[in-house]
Amino acid sequence: MFKIILIVVAVILLTIGLVWLVDKFIPSKFKPILTILLWVLIFFLGYQTFMSIYKPIQFNKVKNARYAKVIENLIDIRDSQLAHREVTGTFASNFDNLVRFIDTAQYTITQRRDTTVVDKELTKRYGGVETLKDSIIIDTLRFESVKDSLFKTSTRYKTMMNVPTAKEGTKFTMKAGFLEEDEVKIPVFEAFVKKADVLFDQDRDLILQENEVISVDAVNGDALRVGSMNEVSTSGNWPKTYGDSE
Repeated sequence: MFKIILIVVAVILLTIGLVWLVDKFIPSKFKPILTILLWVLIFFLGYQTFMSIYKPIQFNKVKNARYAKVIENLIDIRDSQLAHREVTGTFASNFDNLVRFIDTAQYTITQRRDTTVVDKELTKRYGGVETLKDSIIIDTLRFESVKDSLFKTSTRYKTMMNVPTAKEGTKFTMKAGFLEEDEVKIPVFEAFVKKADVLFDQDRDLILQENEVISVDAVNGDALRVGSMNEVSTSGNWPKTYGDSE
């Protein structure tokens, strides 16, 4: 874009030079028409230069506002999936199951206590001399609703699958499964939406540029996503300026 601006500015300066040449060397009867045409060209190029700067600025404002709303939903999806894994040991493969889980599931609140008990085997081995060993007792204190813990009185989890600011009916793509590491199956999940869907009504060239962005303070790649089906991760691909990505 910077090169385009330089080219347009150069053309404007060249056109101004032509206006001066016309005024100095062209016969008087041709000067008004040529001068008007050249000034029209100057204003047109000036407008193009202004828009080449203004449009990306407006695009970034729209993008940042929309990304923030989308990421709020992705964080809710991640928190819900982490709760699902904590209670069931796996991630939910679809939103219907995830919402049903939030509506009905409960955390088990426990308390761990260290104690000592008689080690019967060692006591027998030592001829009846009482021998103690350390032990851990897990007490169940109470049960707590997952819904109340994560969302309190809000019902936004029932619509977290819908992509804010996108076309009506656009939903996040969500997958869940397992990765095998050292012969151990580890649950993984991923939820994402393409940037083009979030920015569906914006300039196509600017969207293509956004898909190619690589920066520590930007959302890299062509989608906003959380989790991964290719590695053990529940992180999001956005910088912390948008919210907690871990």
